[in-house]
Amino acid sequence: MIVMKEGNKRIPKWGRKVFAVAGGLTDYRKRFPEYKLEELVMTAFRQMLEKNDLKIDPLEVKGLVNYAVYAEFADHFQDQLLCEAKVHDYLGLDPLYNIGVKTGGATGGSAVLTGAMAVASGYADVVLVAGWERMDEVDTRTGNTYISFAACKDYETRLARMYSAYYAPMAKRFMETYKLSEETRAKVAVKNHLYACSSPYSQQPGKYTVEDILNSRMSAWPLRFLECCAMSVGAACILLCDEKTAYKLTDRPCELFIAGGSHTLRVADRRHQEIPLLPHETPETYKELIKPGSRYPGFESFLASRMAAWFCYRMAGIENPLEDLDLVELHDAFTISDIQTYGDIGLRPYGQEPDYIESGDAYYINPNTEKPGKCPSNLSGGLIGTMHAVGATGIFQGVECLWQVQQKYDRFHGDPKIWEFWGKKKPEDWESLQIPDRNGCQAAWVSHAGVGSHVTMGILRKAW
Repeated sequence: MIVMKEGNKRIPKWGRKVFAVAGGLTDYRKRFPEYKLEELVMTAFRQMLEKNDLKIDPLEVKGLVNYAVYAEFADHFQDQLLCEAKVHDYLGLDPLYNIGVKTGGATGGSAVLTGAMAVASGYADVVLVAGWERMDEVDTRTGNTYISFAACKDYETRLARMYSAYYAPMAKRFMETYKLSEETRAKVAVKNHLYACSSPYSQQPGKYTVEDILNSRMSAWPLRFLECCAMSVGAACILLCDEKTAYKLTDRPCELFIAGGSHTLRVADRRHQEIPLLPHETPETYKELIKPGSRYPGFESFLASRMAAWFCYRMAGIENPLEDLDLVELHDAFTISDIQTYGDIGLRPYGQEPDYIESGDAYYINPNTEKPGKCPSNLSGGLIGTMHAVGATGIFQGVECLWQVQQKYDRFHGDPKIWEFWGKKKPEDWESLQIPDRNGCQAAWVSHAGVGSHVTMGILRKAW
């Protein structure tokens, strides 16, 4: 690991502005035998082109695409190398160039970053970013083994061949270091399963109590199954473009800022360093919180997430995320990874992460005050409630943020026809989770890999 010097800390700059204009999703399920993979991607692609109020005909929009970026975590699942070529052909985009991206659990976010860089550089005016995962062609044990190889096989894989076993010791260390209770972790699971009940795309919706979570089966102590995401099948698409094209295509374009960070695969080999300070932090912030002799990032934090936020906030001019952001979508593969990220991206100072939940700031409606939460998280249901079709995940999160900023949550979550299309019935007690429309509405999402090896953070800002 390098010691950060001036050149390493250069803030990324776009050569020209980048915008997101439309998104598309599929349902997310444990198994999807009735659809081929290409058909799932096509379904998300068509929703993106046909259902987002774009101002020109879908085929004309398709005729503007000049580059495609595809996200898939592992070829192993569908036993098809270079699957992006097969999907690209099925979407009818040959002979345009396409590229495949793989960065573990952050694959979707990394694909959006790659697409954004193509627009920002001038290589392309309109970029399709699509992602998927087909995790139902192997049994669950084999699937867990494949996923486990995204950690270091020399060290982490020896713990066990499933990811909850990698995060379990982090949960234990965090509990001891920052006095995190099991009840607080359980509240994260309760919230995200509940919000998934409002989504027609969700795989694991549920109305649970804290007691239900704590009494559920154990995966890897202290993490229970209801605190973990599930393996999923599904796809997601987002359309990125330059400023001129954005306003040609939609009356509600959103400006995009996105950056990334990385760190070692070996979670037990994180070398100590000074905490990179976010714009609203000072050395005084951690004078009392971080005890002498303690190590950063240790087991408690993800340096890759901190670096992604460090760059992205400065790109977007974010001074204080809790005050400036209206919504966050976080990578809650496990309740503990969700909580760890609160400190990494500055929703709370390191050491005070549990307060983001206990204060009610993380909720759509603060349970303590019955007023709107200050900066609600995972209104999509997140990975715990809705999906983790890995290659699609970081794109799914971006699409959910896009629809929120565009004030289209109800259209894409509350329309009974969407529920019926996926063989579901819209709940009679369905609740809208649309955030209020504000002049400077902004939403952020975090796409996270492994035990913190690759992370991207994206911010979408209202631009109309």
